[in-house]
Amino acid sequence: MYDYLIVGAGLFGAVFAHEMTAKGKKCLVIDKRAHIGGNIYTEEIEGINVHKYGAHIFHTSKKEIWDYVNRFATFNRYTNSPVARYKDEIYNLPFNMNTFNKLWGVITPQEAKKKIEEQVKEAGIVNPSNLEEQAISIVGKDIYEKLVKGYTEKQWGKRADELPAFIIKRLPVRMTYDNNYFNDLYQGIPVGGYTPMIEKLLEGSDVLLNTDYFGDREAFNNKAEKVLFTGMIDEYFDYCFGELEYRSLKFESQVLDTDNYQGNAVVNYTEYEVPYTRIIEHKHFEYGTQPKTVITKEYPAQWKHGDEPYYPMNDEKNNALYEKYKELATKEDKVLFGGRLGMYKYYDMHNVIEEALKLSSKF
Repeated sequence: MYDYLIVGAGLFGAVFAHEMTAKGKKCLVIDKRAHIGGNIYTEEIEGINVHKYGAHIFHTSKKEIWDYVNRFATFNRYTNSPVARYKDEIYNLPFNMNTFNKLWGVITPQEAKKKIEEQVKEAGIVNPSNLEEQAISIVGKDIYEKLVKGYTEKQWGKRADELPAFIIKRLPVRMTYDNNYFNDLYQGIPVGGYTPMIEKLLEGSDVLLNTDYFGDREAFNNKAEKVLFTGMIDEYFDYCFGELEYRSLKFESQVLDTDNYQGNAVVNYTEYEVPYTRIIEHKHFEYGTQPKTVITKEYPAQWKHGDEPYYPMNDEKNNALYEKYKELATKEDKVLFGGRLGMYKYYDMHNVIEEALKLSSKF
């Protein structure tokens, strides 16, 4: 018998397992994948730590969370500074003075603000009814058409004028020449990748991989006093209220016989005609000097059964459906729910750790 069965060896499950093990509890962690780490799993290829499920840059402004992760890994000084490629033009992200200088030739913040204000006024949108109108009412037509429209339509699989306005509550516009994407106090990548960090978090727990919880749910539940479930909450309840919607991703990786393919870890492709949203060159996360390089093209996809669900579709309809499942979850005496899929919410890594620590502290 175990005190806890933890379904999912990702970050949420690993943090929870570590905290419970530290309190003397016995944990069994299972995962249907062949590896630990969930979506932050990194694999060494050609001496390069490859982020197998997309770029993961750790960032937080909470010192307690930063101190926590530094117990399990040494973080480098990597700063997320992606660039956007629109046709044959390169722009800095987030939208900053470097971006505006490239777009319009402006030099001062006052000139940039004036240009944006002119375009917003010209658009004349008072009550945005969709994402397109919302974005134009914030940043104007030029930024929207070159850097927002195509990328967003690929990401969501719908035209921007068919998407609700609330998806873009704000767009980061910075009147400085600073290319740091995040404003957080702390930021970096674990030296050696995320997998060793997860290994340390899971020390003391029993781990079973290639193991599907739904293959024999009753038998697994009988192995423990309590269950932490980090999979899809609607699947747990057999979709009794209907299916929640997710977005999926497809990854296409290549080893290239060059030491530097694109000069940056992340390059976003913002025109709709390019089918992928970004190319990741993994060696730049750790300032690699290997003779070869590994790149990954990231393709957004409509989720269907059998695909990995990466992003919950947190629109009004799906959030209302989730509330029904959440109410069912509160009636479960033995089962706890956590993580992006169990809580049906888009979380960054620091949010995941914070939520896992909150849940573990209750027990």
